[in-house]
Amino acid sequence: MKRTILTGILALATGFTSLMAQGKKDNAPAQPPAQGQKGGQAQLIPGTKSVGESEALMALIQAQGNPDATIKAADDLITKYADSQFKESALLAEATAYQQKGDADKAQIFGERVLEVNPKSFQAQLMLGELLSGRTRENDLDKEEKLAKADKYSKAAIDNVTTAPKPNPQITDAQWDEGKKFIVAAAHNALGMSALVRKKYDVAITEFKTAGETDPQPAYMVRLASAYESSGKHDEAIAVCDKVLADPQLNAQIKQVATSIKTSATSAAAKK
Repeated sequence: MKRTILTGILALATGFTSLMAQGKKDNAPAQPPAQGQKGGQAQLIPGTKSVGESEALMALIQAQGNPDATIKAADDLITKYADSQFKESALLAEATAYQQKGDADKAQIFGERVLEVNPKSFQAQLMLGELLSGRTRENDLDKEEKLAKADKYSKAAIDNVTTAPKPNPQITDAQWDEGKKFIVAAAHNALGMSALVRKKYDVAITEFKTAGETDPQPAYMVRLASAYESSGKHDEAIAVCDKVLADPQLNAQIKQVATSIKTSATSAAAKK
């Protein structure tokens, strides 16, 4: 499953997709009742407590796809309506926006703020596990501290999504099962990345295998090949690369990496 599909399932899981659909249909923020008109509750987005909160939420919905606009709209909603039931969704949207902008530090900050609101947010836990495992380098002085946190988040994401009930009636049972499966795969991939940094290649192989068997993404398979190559299992690395390179629609960057790993493994195997 493509990452964009997974993102869509996560959006459904927070209820954001249904609100986005409503926003596009209405194509305008909720308006106050006309002079002399009583009430106005009918114009509120379900779950909001005032027209102002509805407008702030609508602005966030309409900002999706624009990271800068999303960050501003999320900040506005969180600041003005701190008790909003959409605070978790707003914080998660802001964390995702910062991740899209390549600002990993702020993505981590807002991901951790999501967990202050909902300690079982598997979306935030997965994001944090991926961020920390992907950013940590072998010579970092705080390597073990960061990797321990990454592993804790990744394992928590697996535990929480596995036991999570279907959070939105718009999701079919089959969609939710698929969504959980691919979240679990992504978390195992993050665990594999942590193991690679630690040079625990057997652990990395196991984690990348699990990720690839659950979600056969080429990126996971290339990381598996890399772990095989680093552990000296050159034939296994070549076999995985051959499988990846057989895909005629393979991403150019992944193709380049797989080709490089195969060349290195072939050369090493010939010297034995």
